Amino acid sequence: MKKTVYFSDNFFSSGETEIYDGTQIIIGKLDLRSAFSAAVDVKTPAGDTIVSGSFGFFSNKWFVKDHQENELGELRERFAFFKSIYEYKAHGRGIYRLESPAFSREYTLFDENDELAAEFKRIDSFFESPAFQLSDYTPDLETEELVAVVMGMNAIQKRRQSQNNSTAT
Repeated sequence: MKKTVYFSDNFFSSGETEIYDGTQIIIGKLDLRSAFSAAVDVKTPAGDTIVSGSFGFFSNKWFVKDHQENELGELRERFAFFKSIYEYKAHGRGIYRLESPAFSREYTLFDENDELAAEFKRIDSFFESPAFQLSDYTPDLETEELVAVVMGMNAIQKRRQSQNNSTAT
């Protein structure tokens, strides 16, 4: 069953933004905890945390945890030529491959059997904060967990770009 949601980062990467379904009903919140850290919380409309995502201590891995701080999975970037590849290890539920052609704004998530689990794309324009459309096709990962994975991929890209910019000067 396909479930599509929409959500965004915001310009200063802090504060809350809404998560909408396809009929523009608010189904949750994305709490970008601080402009000084990439950590996020995915919350219910009432504000209760469902899942969280953040980098590990001195790590380039993005960890997704449930509301009780139990680790659900970890996302890391894989080296590849001419495309972006990430790997999400969903503890006890398999390893997922997230990939995108070079310079594309569209990403596809495959399960271990190379079956489509989800797809998402950046729907913002160049000068806006990143905004995403996520279509979830798998019953094995909750949509809220996938939102945290997408924000993790975005955080990894931002961190890499920041590191590249600092070494270029």
